[in-house]
Amino acid sequence: MASTVRPQIKLRVPVEIVAFIRGCHPQLKRKISAGLQHVVTEPESGTSLKDELEGLKSYRISRFRVIYRISSKQTTDIVAVGPRKIIYEETYRIIKKESNL
Repeated sequence: MASTVRPQIKLRVPVEIVAFIRGCHPQLKRKISAGLQHVVTEPESGTSLKDELEGLKSYRISRFRVIYRISSKQTTDIVAVGPRKIIYEETYRIIKKESNL
């Protein structure tokens, strides 16, 4: 029986997002952690975003979303994590700030 070896994908998470996740309720923290693990193993599983957020993907975790970018075959960058109600506007602000630097 031949086993398939998947390339090791590196997940880059900004310090602010790590701090946010650490401050979450333990149950939500487990869900986010499982979601991030899924993004690492299946980066194409997220929903592709449109318009100003084109090039980004969104992965659903109950009422929260993980917004990420596939930088290369070996690297996935987490852009934002937060509640669906505000995450897309917040992501747009983050992207605009990055482009102005």
